Amino acid sequence: MGKLIGYARVSTRAQDADRQVTDLLAAGVRRDDLYVDHGVSGAHARRPQFDKSLNALHEGDTLIITTLDRLGRSTSNMLALADELRAQKVNLRVLNLGGGNVDTGTPMGSMVFTVMAALAQMELEIKRERVNDSNTKRRIAGLDLGGRRPIFSDSQIANARQLIEQGQPASHVARDLGMSRATLYRRIANLDAQQWITTLPGPTND
Repeated sequence: MGKLIGYARVSTRAQDADRQVTDLLAAGVRRDDLYVDHGVSGAHARRPQFDKSLNALHEGDTLIITTLDRLGRSTSNMLALADELRAQKVNLRVLNLGGGNVDTGTPMGSMVFTVMAALAQMELEIKRERVNDSNTKRRIAGLDLGGRRPIFSDSQIANARQLIEQGQPASHVARDLGMSRATLYRRIANLDAQQWITTLPGPTND
């Protein structure tokens, strides 16, 4: 039978890890196999005791935590770690996941993590689709998408207008310039206005 390795984490030194420690000991973890990080917060914060707990794991062992968020701050990172442990033939047991004890070493526990991974991937795809849809709508409306905006000279806009007058589709010309058709039309209108102003007669001294 493999060894049970327990890990607990509290985000500030003012917090108490006793409850987590008590639960881990009750789950069968020996105190010598218990690792606790104090004052650790943030997704990219160093967790020296967590690293030690991972190094202590061998094939057939089980890493036990009280809640899934002890592994990290993002769902994708937590599930990626669970997959890494499974690849190393190390089980992961979460004592309080959905009101129950979930162990990846059991068929039911493995299924729970598989479902969670699928949901996390679906959530990521939905977010990506929303961002792409928002960018497309802003591009069509000629709005700024952020970042450094390209600078086009008046001669480039004049050449684009000439291509359109020669029969080139405005959408194609705008795409080649890296702007929306609405933005190109607006730039052409501004250029026409500037050229019209320069043709006006200057003030007289009469």
